[in-house]
Amino acid sequence: MALLLLSLGVSGDWFSVSMASDDMKRIEENGDLRVFIQKIKSLEDGGLKFYFQLLLLGQCVEVPMVCEKTEKNGECTISYEGENRVLLAETDYRVYATFHLLNLRNGTQTQVLALYGRIPDLSPSFLKRFEKVCKKYGLGPQNIVSLIDKDPCLK
Repeated sequence: MALLLLSLGVSGDWFSVSMASDDMKRIEENGDLRVFIQKIKSLEDGGLKFYFQLLLLGQCVEVPMVCEKTEKNGECTISYEGENRVLLAETDYRVYATFHLLNLRNGTQTQVLALYGRIPDLSPSFLKRFEKVCKKYGLGPQNIVSLIDKDPCLK
């Protein structure tokens, strides 16, 4: 049911606002998990299709990635830089969504939280909410990077 609700509400245009991780080098500039969302589309099978913008050889490229629904309610998996389990941590579909990603690559687990907004610059109250969600996962302010005005494809 949660994934169905997620699918219905999440479709549309989104902007990357902030990310947090327990392995900062993976979300810092040129990090392999630093991606910029463009849109999310719900799929008929209950999965999600994320459209990311990446800078590749100086050109912005749209990269679609399918997140396949699992048996667990509200969870999907995606293969990118390892195996990833994606959960919706918190949302108001009209304004923001926070996703929690667990990445497993070469026996090492990395967690990443991503705050997406319907507009590119959310108010400070949403950034505070994101900090609280991060804290639930053991991540402090030192683990958070702002992506506002950092997407090279929006400049």
